[in-house]
Amino acid sequence: MTAAPGTRRIYSNTGFEALGDHVAKATDIPFAEYLHQAVLEPLGMASTTLEGSPAKDGVSTVDDLVRFAAEVQAPRLLDARTVLDAMTVTYPGLTGILPGYGHQKPNDWGLGFEIRDGKSPHWTGAHSSPRAFGHFGQSGTFLWIDPDAGWAGGNGTGAACVALTDRPFGAWAVEAWPPFTDAVLADLRTA
Repeated sequence: MTAAPGTRRIYSNTGFEALGDHVAKATDIPFAEYLHQAVLEPLGMASTTLEGSPAKDGVSTVDDLVRFAAEVQAPRLLDARTVLDAMTVTYPGLTGILPGYGHQKPNDWGLGFEIRDGKSPHWTGAHSSPRAFGHFGQSGTFLWIDPDAGWAGGNGTGAACVALTDRPFGAWAVEAWPPFTDAVLADLRTA
């Protein structure tokens, strides 16, 4: 389904697949190889692979995703403007459905990351800042970054959390993830 810019119909992996196709055509390198050479290898993400669709077929480890989160928090390889676009609302005020959490108004996204804003319920928990952003998948895995979280001895880039599972996303995640995130944030505040 095609939608006009600034409108949303449903969440779709199509945009990530179109991005992969565009990069492959622009560079004349298959997207998985480009990703490996331009991002994974320079960041030391040796255990991460893409075996198909850039929207859903990535396989990684906690260690590699922590490396990615650190890069997003303090870009050295990625262009800081691209990271800012990914964590900033692109089309403010669009409504939509957040899988597992229902209709959200607004259901804000950056270019690639879902942004918490004031959504309730939300997978990142009740105590995440409105600027928290990240992504979760049907594999029961998530990565969030909260620029406003952290601890007194922190580096000023906020906090990040990664959870990998081998259990498909479902009601268990809707129930477990928010209190887990709130517990992580509470521990950071007391550290």
